[in-house]
Amino acid sequence: MDTLIALAPVVFLVWGMTKPQPLAAHVALPMTAALAALLQAFYFQADLLTLMANAIAGGLSVLTPISIVAGAILLNRVLVLSGAENTLRQWLESISPNKVAQLMIIGWAFAFMLEGASGFGTPAAIAAPILVGLGFPAMPVALLTLVMNSVPVSFGAVGTPAWFGFAALDLSDAQLLATSQWTALIHLVASVMIPLLALRFLVSWQAIRDNLIFIVISALSCTVPFYLLAQVNYEFPSLIGGAMGLCGSVLAAKYQLGLQKMSSDRPEKSANLTNIAVIKALSPFILLIGILLVTRIQQWPFKAWLNDGTPWLSVGDVALSQALIVSWSSILGSDVAWSYKTLYVPALIPFVVTVVLLIPILSLSKSHLSHALADTWARIKLPILALIGALMMVNFMMQGGEQAPIFIIANTLASTMGANWSYVAALLGALGSFFSGSATVSNLTFGGIQYSIAEQTSLPITVVLALQSVGAAMGNMICLNNIIAVCTILGIKNQEGAMIKRTIVPMLVYALIAALMGQLILHLLI
Repeated sequence: MDTLIALAPVVFLVWGMTKPQPLAAHVALPMTAALAALLQAFYFQADLLTLMANAIAGGLSVLTPISIVAGAILLNRVLVLSGAENTLRQWLESISPNKVAQLMIIGWAFAFMLEGASGFGTPAAIAAPILVGLGFPAMPVALLTLVMNSVPVSFGAVGTPAWFGFAALDLSDAQLLATSQWTALIHLVASVMIPLLALRFLVSWQAIRDNLIFIVISALSCTVPFYLLAQVNYEFPSLIGGAMGLCGSVLAAKYQLGLQKMSSDRPEKSANLTNIAVIKALSPFILLIGILLVTRIQQWPFKAWLNDGTPWLSVGDVALSQALIVSWSSILGSDVAWSYKTLYVPALIPFVVTVVLLIPILSLSKSHLSHALADTWARIKLPILALIGALMMVNFMMQGGEQAPIFIIANTLASTMGANWSYVAALLGALGSFFSGSATVSNLTFGGIQYSIAEQTSLPITVVLALQSVGAAMGNMICLNNIIAVCTILGIKNQEGAMIKRTIVPMLVYALIAALMGQLILHLLI
């Protein structure tokens, strides 16, 4: 009964957003949060003060995703209004007019590299508008970027889901590295299939078959170095793999390796492009990636500066650190806390800083900036409500320690599967991402459960944790926060439920690959 009650908000949300006349996300998610709160209060007998504190924390937590989305939209609007996006479109078409090549270069390789540098939903936020600018329809582009941005997630944001996501487990360096190695191997195998499923949203199977060799070259040019680097490091596989894959994909497209021959390889309209114009159009992304690298590499001092929690000002339980981290400890006297890393969350840095630096480069006027700001606000108004609902729901579902609804669901799954747990371990990771919107949070939330299940069932801990990590990454496809974010950026309205219906299919294929690979690895080890 506890499990059925715990599942009620999930069932309601899925039903509400996928029924014939679906509820909009900004309606369905606050309603689901309210249902979760009522069940916590009247069935699970949750502490009401803690429940209120979780509601406040969930509402405040919206600052993180919405500021990232707002920053991405602002940059995108600046590119459009300045004409840089049009220049970039012409340049990409000059590399290859082949639509499959363009989708793999931007939707796969470029997004792969961005995930390695930043994470936080940045890849879809940047790649999706570029693809729409190339003439692809918005809805299929959103689906493609959600599915494509799964493989690199386990090592996104300079490995944060790995080194921080499993930090509470006190793994040895050898265990963490072994976990990363198995994770990368499963992703490597999946990377042969996932781009094909993503491309199908925009091109026919015939086009995929005609360009299959190029697709494989592009996919493996990212994931082979990704896998090799994961044998010795768990911070840079996605970043370095994405950078090498982007170069490999561009070169393969330029020389038509594995691509269907087309009547016109170089559109005439690209002939007038100068190198200076192309460099200017690319400058936003050069600046973006450069700033992300400088501020996120562990060995450099900037990351520590931006995360400096040394108190500067405080009023009661609310404090401001020297790095402008706003925090509220012990909300309403509970153990619930909230914080916002003003300089580290990828919003002000790099997006706003990049826009400011672009003012002289792209000759931006006050009119450009005012229009960009107005467009940004118009697009984020309703998603703020949806994200508040989503984050409150997450907090409510995770309240109660081992008796929290989300843990009840997880423990029921574990007790039902027993020694066959490896078949569904990745699905638990995906469930964590679906709720929390973050592979890192999924690992933090369910890493301990996966660890204990591995011990109880005598399964290798590193393999089970690798399945958790892969699951958390593939959960990006159905993650509510990511879906809302990419819809907001592309101006898609009230399609969240329809998108989950579409993206859950490739996610289940990914889950099947993970289950089969898990069994193969266990067969080799045991």
